[in-house]
Amino acid sequence: MDAVHAGHRVILAVDLKPALDEQKLDARLLRDFAARSKEELGSVLRGLLPREMVPVCLRDTGIPASCLAGRVSAQQRRRLRTWLKDFRLRVTGHRPFSEAIITAGGVDTREVDPRTMESRKTKGLFIAGELLDIQADTGGYNLQAAFSTGWLAGRCAAKRQ
Repeated sequence: MDAVHAGHRVILAVDLKPALDEQKLDARLLRDFAARSKEELGSVLRGLLPREMVPVCLRDTGIPASCLAGRVSAQQRRRLRTWLKDFRLRVTGHRPFSEAIITAGGVDTREVDPRTMESRKTKGLFIAGELLDIQADTGGYNLQAAFSTGWLAGRCAAKRQ
């Protein structure tokens, strides 16, 4: 049963800048704003975000797009930093199953040793993930198959060295 329909509120929290901790992100913002102080914030943010996300960011943080980067206050910068590190999305539903993504084709699993992921036709060739002809529902199953077969193939290939 879908959690949204079960009466639960589902929120996704996304760190849009996982490589930067809060201090490094703040330093980056200060540096970008100083270097491009006479440009509108909306333009400067395109260096940090995909173009389509800039208006969302500005709307959510309440900072006018026309604000010059050099005039962004410490409070506005704090809101921007928080938004970049903790972007929230409310899940309201899902698309129909008929629109689910499916991949098909690949190496027939009968041609692969399931204990090692080595090709039965070409010794020393290890096959994993989306290269295999495995069809399953989306929702993590294909990722789990890719991770598991990749781990096994890598481990077995390393032992052959």
